[in-house]
Amino acid sequence: MSLFTNLLNLHSGKKPREDFFTEIVAYFLSLNKDILIDWLKHHSIISDDNYSSIKISTQQEHQALASHTEDSRLDIVVELSTGLNTDVIFIESKIGAKDGNNALKKYAEILSNLPNVRHRILIYITRDYDPKEEIKQYDCDPKPTIKEYCLKLSPKINFFQLRWYQFYSFLKERASDILTQEILTFMRNNRMSYTNQFSSVDLLTMVNFNKTFKLMESTISEEVKKELKESFAGINKHEIDGLYQWKSKNRYIIGTSLSNRRGDLWCGLGYFNLNPDNLNDYPYIGIFLEVSPGFVERPKTIKSMQNVINDKPNIWTPENLTILPAWSAIFYRKSLQEFLSEKDQLSAIKLFFQESIEELKTVHKQYFNFLRKGVTIEATTEGDKEEYPDTSLSSITSL
Repeated sequence: MSLFTNLLNLHSGKKPREDFFTEIVAYFLSLNKDILIDWLKHHSIISDDNYSSIKISTQQEHQALASHTEDSRLDIVVELSTGLNTDVIFIESKIGAKDGNNALKKYAEILSNLPNVRHRILIYITRDYDPKEEIKQYDCDPKPTIKEYCLKLSPKINFFQLRWYQFYSFLKERASDILTQEILTFMRNNRMSYTNQFSSVDLLTMVNFNKTFKLMESTISEEVKKELKESFAGINKHEIDGLYQWKSKNRYIIGTSLSNRRGDLWCGLGYFNLNPDNLNDYPYIGIFLEVSPGFVERPKTIKSMQNVINDKPNIWTPENLTILPAWSAIFYRKSLQEFLSEKDQLSAIKLFFQESIEELKTVHKQYFNFLRKGVTIEATTEGDKEEYPDTSLSSITSL
């Protein structure tokens, strides 16, 4: 295990992996500006290397423009100066999550509005495949890609999309000091060194995918779905798009809304963390209750969630329980590893799902009584991808 992994593991709760790695890379590049310039030239991002000043900053905050709903925070900002001209590069880094809420569009607009800049460049670098240039919405009014949108701005923005495995390969060939080796080890541990080649594990996954999916599907049977609906007096109106959930959010669940507007307060039951960042990690199963940032009863809901955690700290797990607007949740869960020793694993998993429903019923009745009066409860399997967000649970739920 790398030094950086050990340091990251000192964080309790949700680990700030993306911000943590951003700081590491930015610090490394600040010490090795020649490697930074070579990397940018390697991908034809810049052609000039006659810079007299190179400044690298992280988590740089920018006030919202008139068309924006909130301020922005840039992962890495690189300012390259020749003495006469200044080029500015915004780097948005993603490891597990993907670009959300049109963040890249906002960053491009901020970059376009900066004064006294010669070249304006936006780099989107990800671990996972998240195409932004070639995919369009095929409808009557197709939207421009991020690259097309950037080129239409005035001044225009040059957009580049990269993958972290490319940086891994580039760095591996150009440096061998201790800091570099620690960075490479951290990237391997977090699956950022993957190339565009299929491994034997990938082939094994392909062969067994349908069998695995059917096993999971059988544990969330009609019996469990019915119990979830009846427990909260709901009517199942929407079918889950399980493969979408698996692909986009790394989970396979059914869900039930507990508020008049679906997504304000809802619960999800099923399998989570199906694409763990560490291959030694196991998915987990269970149920969660989540509240949106804009729910009118959010303050009372957060207080009740905190009471649940205080009274049952060994049973329920918190996620981002703040009064400030954010997606917040509590989890009742177990690692899938705990079920591997069972003779009949599927029956044991199904029983745990039923146990999870009963526990949520108890908690809902005991701690959330203020929501029970005058609240229309809708039940749905969590296939409504626009109405049920990616949530803050990217490292845990991420479904």
